[in-house]
Amino acid sequence: MRKTALITGASVGIGYELAREFARGGYDLILSARNQQKLDEVAAEMTSLGAKAEVVIADLARPEAPVELAEKLAGRPIDVLVNNAGFGAIGRFDAIELSVQLEMIQVNVTALVHLTHLLLPPMIARGSGGILNVASTAAFQAGPFMAIYYASKAFVLSFSEALAEEYGKAGLRVSALCPGPTRTEFRKRAKIEEKAGPGGKSTMPSMSAADVAKAGFSGFERGQRIVVPGMVNKLAVNAERFFPRRMVVHMAGKINRGK
Repeated sequence: MRKTALITGASVGIGYELAREFARGGYDLILSARNQQKLDEVAAEMTSLGAKAEVVIADLARPEAPVELAEKLAGRPIDVLVNNAGFGAIGRFDAIELSVQLEMIQVNVTALVHLTHLLLPPMIARGSGGILNVASTAAFQAGPFMAIYYASKAFVLSFSEALAEEYGKAGLRVSALCPGPTRTEFRKRAKIEEKAGPGGKSTMPSMSAADVAKAGFSGFERGQRIVVPGMVNKLAVNAERFFPRRMVVHMAGKINRGK
């Protein structure tokens, strides 16, 4: 019997690629995001890969959205919850509109927790299921000029590790996918510029969303608690342990400012 994965933010980027990975991995899909037309296109593609794909529109910036989304599922069992929806913004803390920063917390943190709390109990009762939360390498240090985004992803990482420990013996898998710079619409929305180095190439190596999703799905299926895709990202995350925290934060700020 095929399992079902609910994927938020499934219309583009990492969410879209995760949908492809779960479809190819034998899962049926419930795809959620704000863009009906885009989701319909993604659902049609997933169907061509052999998966049943249903579209559920939800704007997770609205506090009521997680409950509304759960109600639309009509009690159907969700085997895997993929909390992918999220966004960032770059700039000095006082220069970014407060409404934007509160919305970021709502989407990146509050909605993720709310959906998890709504969908976790049936998994516990069945003794099977899992949660894949999309965090970031930003979770491993503070990030000046992206303060709320980095803090939100640190929450996601900590929250995921705690749930993995709490429910591992109950038969559940919980993973945090922590990608570094990735070629998606995220960077455009966050207004992050790619700084060019010699030859006009970006000085910040980035991965494709497809490669990130492959690593995330594979790690989740293996029961890996923290998945950091890409050797450069692994080295960066581990290198942070060997430098003073203040230096790491300073360097993150320089990267985010582009200086």
